[in-house]
Amino acid sequence: MPNTLRINEIFYSIQGESTRVGEPCVFVRLAGCHLRCAYCDTEYAFREGETREIDDIIREVDSHPCKLVEITGGEPLLQPRVHELMTRLCDAGDTVLIETSGACDISPCDPRVIRIMDIKAPASGESERMDWNNIDHLTERDEVKFVISDRNDYDWAMDVIAKHDLIGHVRSVLMSPVFEQPKGLEILGAQGLAMRELAAWILEDGLSVRLQPQLHKFIWDPQTRGV
Repeated sequence: MPNTLRINEIFYSIQGESTRVGEPCVFVRLAGCHLRCAYCDTEYAFREGETREIDDIIREVDSHPCKLVEITGGEPLLQPRVHELMTRLCDAGDTVLIETSGACDISPCDPRVIRIMDIKAPASGESERMDWNNIDHLTERDEVKFVISDRNDYDWAMDVIAKHDLIGHVRSVLMSPVFEQPKGLEILGAQGLAMRELAAWILEDGLSVRLQPQLHKFIWDPQTRGV
């Protein structure tokens, strides 16, 4: 039986996050997630998707004029065969990013894969699900992301950054203000945080992090799929 993954969508767009922001990128969004963050903007990926052979997925990725590929979700590490997909993409010369919640073990990832790992702050409702052992597996190639909903999240993130020396441990520490997210069928929803407010906190504290704008939400409507 061929190896398969449950895929929500594959699309070619502009990278809106990470240190690769602004670059063309092919996104492979896997279906399924065990978390229910209040601000989740891809609730549709919880259950929607189709089973596809890895060979077929790679053919679609290769059909786009781009060698930067992000594996995302949902939570992509819930599907063990994602590791075969990532290794094969690396073997083909692609630069492979994976965006993961921090609640799944990142250590099995191919060492060529750049891991962009969330650390869920309290307002997400899922901070207790974090696998803190993952920090030991991060390298100077990887990136860490905090989604900030309010001042409490920001102060909490500063404590985590200091405790684990994240700024000296990874390529970049990202902070992203929450966009307003309506209540969904399975998520609570969230109020937005003004980017200028988060920027002011970062500047006031002289914090060596990267303010992440989620560029795609400024190019397209924040609720648009496939971008």
